[in-house]
Amino acid sequence: MNTTGKELEVKFYVPDLPALEKRLVDQGAALDLPRVHEVNLRFDTPTEELSRTYRVLRLRQDTQARVTYKGPGIEQDGVQQRQELEFSVSDFAAAQAVFEALGYQVVVMYEKYRTTYALGNVLVVLDEMPYGNFIEIEGPDGESIQKAARQLGVDWEKRILSSYVFMFERLRQAKGWTFRDLSFVNFAGKMVPEEDLGVQKAG
Repeated sequence: MNTTGKELEVKFYVPDLPALEKRLVDQGAALDLPRVHEVNLRFDTPTEELSRTYRVLRLRQDTQARVTYKGPGIEQDGVQQRQELEFSVSDFAAAQAVFEALGYQVVVMYEKYRTTYALGNVLVVLDEMPYGNFIEIEGPDGESIQKAARQLGVDWEKRILSSYVFMFERLRQAKGWTFRDLSFVNFAGKMVPEEDLGVQKAG
């Protein structure tokens, strides 16, 4: 449960996740959570009040069901900082029904496979997204996150502060796709080059 904390993180586009994972292990990282499938529902009002004010209300199912609120992001020390409030719920479907009863609706479903490592005082997650592979480094401050990036040999100048959903929306508009969800089914057979994502390979 996170009721008062802030999230500080940065992403990198890393197509070769096995090579990155080997570097993690070589640096002494400990496996924190084995590879798990995530399903995320992002909610908003019919007038997109949350999106317009850069806030997020999310329901996630992986090894447990969790509700997350994220406030607007700011850049600090080269990383993305946001208020994050999170707690576990016992019933994913019931939580969704509560949000919908309150007038919220699902605006996007997105999924991924995630593997989590602890490296010193930071978490490094390996994310297999429907449109490509990424890592996220989350830590207590920008200095710790930059240090971990150097250890792993990723190019700090190619860091990404955008969300996965933002990248998806930009890609969907550019391609003229009409499907709503960032799912493996919707991306089956689709090759997405880094230039279409608006990112650069970092390691």
